[in-house]
Amino acid sequence: MAAEQLKIVKNGLWGNNVALVQLLGLCPLLAVSGTFINGLGLGLATLLTLVVSNICVSVIRHWVRPEVRIPIFVLIIASIVTTIELAMNAWFHELFLILGIFIPLIVTNCSIIARAEAFASKNTVLDSALDGFMMGTGFLLVLVTLGSVREAIGAGTLFANAHLMFGEDASSMLLTLGDDYPGFLLAVLPPGAFIGLGLLIAIKNHIDKRMVSAQPAIVTESPAETPAG
Repeated sequence: MAAEQLKIVKNGLWGNNVALVQLLGLCPLLAVSGTFINGLGLGLATLLTLVVSNICVSVIRHWVRPEVRIPIFVLIIASIVTTIELAMNAWFHELFLILGIFIPLIVTNCSIIARAEAFASKNTVLDSALDGFMMGTGFLLVLVTLGSVREAIGAGTLFANAHLMFGEDASSMLLTLGDDYPGFLLAVLPPGAFIGLGLLIAIKNHIDKRMVSAQPAIVTESPAETPAG
């Protein structure tokens, strides 16, 4: 993998993560991350939107006048999200009802229009597709991590309602902490989402600091002084 593509991968997953660094798309992130499946469903929809919109914007970048680029980008994103919404309504109807308004609200996700404007409109189709995929994957990982933690602490389960996405056979995926686990209501309420995301950001910042401190210091030698003549 070329150095430029490797940089795109690192930025999407870690260095410029949409949720942990840019702090974009927090409304759906905090609202639907109550369970693993909810987070996975919205995360996959957002990832697909990022990839397809980046590709479309990159393809037409030479033909769009600067004065109208933002309305055209929004129109492209809205068309993609509408297609995804109709597909989810047809094939994942129950999950579609749970996610509700947050599927069409992907159109207003600042991270998508930001990647279209800042990256896809200036780069090749392949690089734009990779950027959309990695940015979407980084957002997806935060969603499922936060959803898993909130579900486990709040309800004592993991992979609940997996059948909504993977079919009835996926009901056996359910993991529980036991029938005696009382649950922790705060974790599944909005304050729990803010606290959980804050902890994830703090963990990332701590890891970044440890990685920086672990790097060897570069010592530069000052030029030797010449004796006065």
